[in-house]
Amino acid sequence: MEMEITLPAEIAVMTLPELTFFPQALLPLHIFEPRYRAMLADVLDTHRMFAVAKLAPRDDPSDPETPCRVSTVGMIRACQQADDGTSNLLIQGLVRVRIESIVREEPYRLIKVKALVSEPGAKPAENEALRRQLNKLLAAKQKLSGKTSVQLGQYLQEIDDPEIFVDVAAFNLCEDHRLKQRLLETLNLNTRLRLFNAKLQQEITSLQLARRLQGGLPDGDIIKN
Repeated sequence: MEMEITLPAEIAVMTLPELTFFPQALLPLHIFEPRYRAMLADVLDTHRMFAVAKLAPRDDPSDPETPCRVSTVGMIRACQQADDGTSNLLIQGLVRVRIESIVREEPYRLIKVKALVSEPGAKPAENEALRRQLNKLLAAKQKLSGKTSVQLGQYLQEIDDPEIFVDVAAFNLCEDHRLKQRLLETLNLNTRLRLFNAKLQQEITSLQLARRLQGGLPDGDIIKN
């Protein structure tokens, strides 16, 4: 997928625990901290973009909010401000970026970023076959786990582009936070598809084994098995 995006030289960033944001994904956010209120005001007055980064493991105790080096810049699609000064946003991911440096910390963190571009890694037909396989595995896992989202399922069915598909699916349906960040950082599309497919296959195998061990008992009576 090719998009013409002009990123500002410096951009605000929000760091969140256990959340990896992806291009094309839609993320609702509730803005209430004073620093992020200030950030939002500036962003809305300019380009409507900011980065969302996952908190990295804390290697430096002096920095409690170290961001992962690869994050996603998104654009505010909707914003509703409440009387108390808080706001509800809907932000759509635009592009992967690598954080090059931190420009400042106050009144909110500002960073320099470099846009990252995916590479196919294989012929289109191979990536399309992996997309179809991924779609089947996602459906199989949801059926086995009982966790289904009709609306999301219908949305994914409408996505033909393998890159958009895997990114949206990973954001919404990948439950492994470490893998999720790895998928974001993997610029080779073919590798990204294979990583997610392999993880889903492992999870499906585990769910099938659990079902066999459980037998015909409902979840609440599994201890009787």
